[in-house]
Amino acid sequence: MTSTPLAERLRPQTFDDVIGQQHLLGPGKPLRVAFESGQPHSMILWGPPGVGKTTLARLMADSFNAEFIALSAVLSGVKDIREAVERAQVIRANSGRRTILFVDEVHRFNKSQQDAFLPHVESGLFTFIGATTENPSFEVNGALLSRAAVYVLKSLTEDDLGQLLERACTTALDGLRFTLEAQATVIASADGDGRKLLNNLEIVARAAAAKAQTEVDAALLTECLGDALRRFDKGGDTFYDQISALHKSVRGSNPDAALYWLVRMLDGGADPRYLARRIIRMASEDIGLADPRALRLALDATEVYERLGSPEGELALAEAVVYLACAAKSNAVYNAYNAVRAFVAKDKSRPVPEHLRNAPTKLMKELGYGKLYRYAHDEPEAYAAGETYLPDGLPDQHWYQPVPRGLEIRIAEKLAHLRALDEDALK
Repeated sequence: MTSTPLAERLRPQTFDDVIGQQHLLGPGKPLRVAFESGQPHSMILWGPPGVGKTTLARLMADSFNAEFIALSAVLSGVKDIREAVERAQVIRANSGRRTILFVDEVHRFNKSQQDAFLPHVESGLFTFIGATTENPSFEVNGALLSRAAVYVLKSLTEDDLGQLLERACTTALDGLRFTLEAQATVIASADGDGRKLLNNLEIVARAAAAKAQTEVDAALLTECLGDALRRFDKGGDTFYDQISALHKSVRGSNPDAALYWLVRMLDGGADPRYLARRIIRMASEDIGLADPRALRLALDATEVYERLGSPEGELALAEAVVYLACAAKSNAVYNAYNAVRAFVAKDKSRPVPEHLRNAPTKLMKELGYGKLYRYAHDEPEAYAAGETYLPDGLPDQHWYQPVPRGLEIRIAEKLAHLRALDEDALK
């Protein structure tokens, strides 16, 4: 078997060879029009791993008969950027050819490194193509982003991956065959990532050759791939998209969807401790005092997992997720907390009123600290009606607004009663 990686052997040579991304490459679509225009422009290719970002950059260089210079932001530094610029200058001086400078994982470069490209993009020394798996709105400098078109690439569909599998078997893997079950399994394991599919196929092909098999079944896949069949992406946008889906399913009171996303993440290798922390956050943010038991149950589930580990402890996390999804919802405490944070951040530093200050020494008592404080337990209903607890000069606030759901219905009734007592006392 050749030492050249399968992904490199199958790299498309023309745009018509590209599998997927037809929303960009189909007739009349943005990238197809850009390539056919004869005028290259700087761009950011944003999408998950293994969907063809590097391939498209190489094809662009071929299409415009341009020199192709590739950098990896993971491995390169300022010195490499400087050398790439110098190389582009030599190419233009000697041959007048265009240069395509491709930067893979461009989000890994810091601000100053990204800034280093700006003058050369503006001067037209090279056409800049950056590839990123992260949202460029957050990870790419605004100045560089404003000079580049952003194209969003999508994960490969199962049909796309099926085409890629067929192409690999017929053109590079000596006609290796897959049973229908094995084909479905290996395609699912790639989870939209063409490079992952081809890497897995290489492993399978070696194992099949060692066993003198020409057909791959589910047993061989499990034997030679094992954990590689897990589909979870522990980093990047995919990770946060899935945890977002879990959180929003809980907030939306859909226990089935919440369980689905929890199990998807657990099945793919997400750290259950991370999920437990997020479940605790959901209980505080989206349920709060509408059902205080939710937070306790989330904490209990976390403790159960710590005691039992996987897989037994994961059932407790599932129980917590289902309870949270079914519980009454309230973000009243979350909203109140954020409102007070915003107020304190912009407000002046107000002193504690004297009647609320502690007076452990004689001097403090002589200064009047705590003198007029009313001990609530000695008052009717254990409530000092009309008493003030905010700083002097700050009107009463109502940041916390209970919602008409769950326990907060009773809390709202209690607060309304106490405020009525305050009004009577002031009269």
